[in-house]
Amino acid sequence: MSNPTEDWQTRFQQLGLQEMLRWAKLRAPLKLKAKRFWFLRHGETEGNATRTIQHAEISLNARGFEQAEAAGRALKGEPFTRIYGSTMMRAWQTAETVARACGKTAIPEPRLRERWFGDLVGTTSVGLNWSQDPVNGERAADFVTRMCDAAETLLADEVPTLLVAHGGNLYVLAFALNIELKTEYIANATPLYFEYDEAAAQWRIHPLTAPSGPVLMPS
Repeated sequence: MSNPTEDWQTRFQQLGLQEMLRWAKLRAPLKLKAKRFWFLRHGETEGNATRTIQHAEISLNARGFEQAEAAGRALKGEPFTRIYGSTMMRAWQTAETVARACGKTAIPEPRLRERWFGDLVGTTSVGLNWSQDPVNGERAADFVTRMCDAAETLLADEVPTLLVAHGGNLYVLAFALNIELKTEYIANATPLYFEYDEAAAQWRIHPLTAPSGPVLMPS
């Protein structure tokens, strides 16, 4: 049986995430008034399944819509009152699906968009190195800054909030909040509860469900 922490550390090295971690540590600590929030990566797309770097308007596939519905059921009893969703189609479809299940209205938030990979869009994500800045794409430092600024703005009050976004955004949040990720946290449409442990002075992640499919990494 694999060790989730060791598995994540292996993937961390393979994905070249050290540079994003470095920029996140330089930007930390995040100034959040919220002491808890929820995060949901979008459901599966064909780009995820075929390991292709995705354009902004790719839709969820059939499994992705099923995952979004399941996430909505899991989140229905959670006490958040506000949902912000990335305006990239795959995340926005996920946010709207969850919002319907929870009887709420999703708020579009462009600052939650995934990192843009420029000229690499449409090519294979196998061997994608997040530390490299793609031609006509978003620099790692700029992406980290954007996501950290968004988190500080969207979580600047104590209104219980769900963020629906992408795997890259999850990387930045975890790095900036000094949370050790596990591979299963990255799985499509796995609802995560972030909570600040006052006694330990440490942020923690609690997955609300197990992954509903294979762990397909962000691209």
